[in-house]
Amino acid sequence: MVIENKNLLKSIPTDLKDEVFETLAEGSNIKIERIISKGHFSPEHGWYDQSQCEWVLVLKGHGLLEFETGEIVEMKAGDSINIPKHCQHKVKWTDPQQETIWLAIFYDA
Repeated sequence: MVIENKNLLKSIPTDLKDEVFETLAEGSNIKIERIISKGHFSPEHGWYDQSQCEWVLVLKGHGLLEFETGEIVEMKAGDSINIPKHCQHKVKWTDPQQETIWLAIFYDA
């Protein structure tokens, strides 16, 4: 068995024309992802409507989450939010000048 030590703030791809979604670990009821954004945002139409809850932490950078209710939540390094399942949301904006690194944990409530 090989145990890998990984720094989530390193190994950033140089080509970020597309947002990067990297599964770090997953099990039957949980998935942990590192997401790297740089100026990326969700399409204007449509919402994430997930069957699992999502806990999100910004490790680096800056972004805005928008909820179907119209609420906008600013997320900076160190900020976290727990999004209940089927709570419709999207990424409204991420900083185009630097990478925004998100740690997302999807889980069953």
